[in-house]
Amino acid sequence: MWQRFHNDKNKENIKMKSARLNRLFGKSGNCFDVAIDHGMFNEKSFLNGIENMETAVDIVANAVPDAIQLPPGTAHLLQERAGKDRPAFVLRTDIANIYGNPLPSLVFSEIIDRPVEQAIRLDAACVVVNLLSLPNEPEVYRQCIRNINALKHECDLASMPLMIEPLVMQDNSNGGYMVDGDLEKILPLVRQAVELGADIIKADPCTNPSEYHRVIEIAQGVPVLVRGGGKVSDEEILTRTKELMDQGARGIVYGRNVIHHANPGAMTKALMAIVHDNASVADALAMVK
Repeated sequence: MWQRFHNDKNKENIKMKSARLNRLFGKSGNCFDVAIDHGMFNEKSFLNGIENMETAVDIVANAVPDAIQLPPGTAHLLQERAGKDRPAFVLRTDIANIYGNPLPSLVFSEIIDRPVEQAIRLDAACVVVNLLSLPNEPEVYRQCIRNINALKHECDLASMPLMIEPLVMQDNSNGGYMVDGDLEKILPLVRQAVELGADIIKADPCTNPSEYHRVIEIAQGVPVLVRGGGKVSDEEILTRTKELMDQGARGIVYGRNVIHHANPGAMTKALMAIVHDNASVADALAMVK
């Protein structure tokens, strides 16, 4: 009797987790999540374009991406919006101080209090947490593992999808850590995120985007959303997105390449066209000109 109850409960949890995932992934099976959670990292340069969060969220939400990623303190700016076309909400659950310039003497990654309870209260479709690999900072890596292990259990109990963000970083002589596009470092960290129980992987692009299919393979069927990183030209970000999607990525999580753009709404629509409609780079570029 107990085993039957346990199996029924597992089936119910899987169905409810799938229901939340369906809010993230469009009919194409892909997802564009716009990250506007940069204020969690206490770095002034990250605030460009989002000094007024109400305006920033309004502009992006009006372009109707699949999801918007926010911290708990500004989630209401999305969740209070009226109408059925509101993007799904992804809750940022951790705070890290690794981007400071100059770097603080002690770096950390700390999870918010009762993250899954907050996610449920805020009607999130997913939660996201970092898995950071920094040079000579094993304690930060250990903190991330602890964060994920605690979060995974609570997510499963609540049927809340867990997005893990495996980030391989390199030293920056001018300040905070920067993305390291070394594929040989990215692959094992992505696989570890899968083995820790990720429902979605949010991973950096590698130095040679044509090799990204290896990241897709190592993820063992877990959908991979590609992180945008620093601001680049329109043509570069659209070309890269097209190449990554053609190799099997299930979507993107871009922040600065949207919110720092002169026309965030147009850039959102151009990226949505590539992610969902397989638009050409030329057609997507025409949308932002």
